[in-house]
Parts: sequence; structure tokens; C-alpha cells
Amino acid sequence: MSKDDLIRIEGKVVEATGGGTYKIDLDNGVAVTAKLSGRMKRFKIRIILGDTVTVGLSPYDLSHGLIVYRKRV
Repeated sequence: MSKDDLIRIEGKVVEATGGGTYKIDLDNGVAVTAKLSGRMKRFKIRIILGDTVTVGLSPYDLSHGLIVYRKRV
């Protein structure tokens, strides 16, 4: 599956759990768990609580995703 096939939804980070995963409340009211994408790890982009992020969700499993973008405040 390519990166273009992901469903992109915005949300807010509410909790940082262990192992580099985050709990995110999406704009439509659903809570998902997400990891940082490889590019965000490579450029050492940090995510803190309260950040607005864009999450890429697979159409096959909508409960897990990848954080692909962090909005600037």
C-alpha cells in the first residue's frame, strides 16, 4: 500500500503512550492510536500534548495510523 492510499484526517494529541505511540482525538470524535512516520523520525520532529496533527489512516484498519504532519502554532 502506498502513502497516497492513506486517508488523511486532522486531530489533536491527547496522550503520549510508551513506545513512541500517541493517542489522538480526530475532528470527527473518534480516538485512534498513531506512530510517527519515518520522515518525522528522520528529521527529529517532536510531538507534544495539544499539537494539531494530520494522521494517515489505512482504509483497512481505522483504529491505527501514522502521524504525517504537525501543524505550526
